[in-house]
Amino acid sequence: MAAEADDFSEALERPSRDGLREDDLPELVRTIRARTPARLLNGRAGTSYRTSTQLELRQAHAAARDAVGAELGLREHLGPSLVSQLNLFEVCTQARDKDEYLLRPDLGRIFTPESREEILRRCVKSPDLQIAIGDGLSVTAVQAQVPGLLPLLHEGSSARGWAVGQGFAVRYCRVGILNEIGDLLSPQITVLLIGERPGLATAESLSAYMAYRPNKNHSDANRNLISNIHARGVTTDEAAVRILNFCVQMMAAKTSGYLLREELSLPRR
Repeated sequence: MAAEADDFSEALERPSRDGLREDDLPELVRTIRARTPARLLNGRAGTSYRTSTQLELRQAHAAARDAVGAELGLREHLGPSLVSQLNLFEVCTQARDKDEYLLRPDLGRIFTPESREEILRRCVKSPDLQIAIGDGLSVTAVQAQVPGLLPLLHEGSSARGWAVGQGFAVRYCRVGILNEIGDLLSPQITVLLIGERPGLATAESLSAYMAYRPNKNHSDANRNLISNIHARGVTTDEAAVRILNFCVQMMAAKTSGYLLREELSLPRR
């Protein structure tokens, strides 16, 4: 064990000009690094990160800033085929632009009057499942995950005989918009697919917030969450199964939130 620790220290301290590769690292280090996207055990050059690590960090930071600052475009980010297939449309919260959205989270939880009218005009009331898409803090995550995840949720819902409401996307969206959707459309369950705040591991992480009969009195305690939906976290296939299974649990228990614990069995979509 002492010899392995010496090898580990030597590998991490080896200068980058030696051309250190993943295969050069001890098995213990490779195992740890394979289990997380975090930048663990990257080594150093003198007292600093290696140049390659510094460049990766700068690239990741730029990607995170781009993800937060991007403006949602349905056809651009979801694809014209999916938008046409599901008749998706876009509404907006009371935040007037991205800057106000970031500074005033409360405005991202309330629809504009025009958006309320549009939702009431185009959506059916009291579906078994209502799915909404929110840009949140990462349009990059919406673009990367929703085109694969949304069709799986529709397929799984149809297989269970559920009535799925007309889907739509929400610009400048915060999680609390679930309450407004519940008050407007009275769905049994609402699922909000929303971009997570990006970090330096990935800017493509999506969350699925779920609530049973959400209303204006709901808080985070009344919601459930499946997070880290991305290629190196929860895949879209796995996320679809977990979301649909959670819906089954909510329908049976007639509740959601902290009183409901997810049953982690993944038999089917």
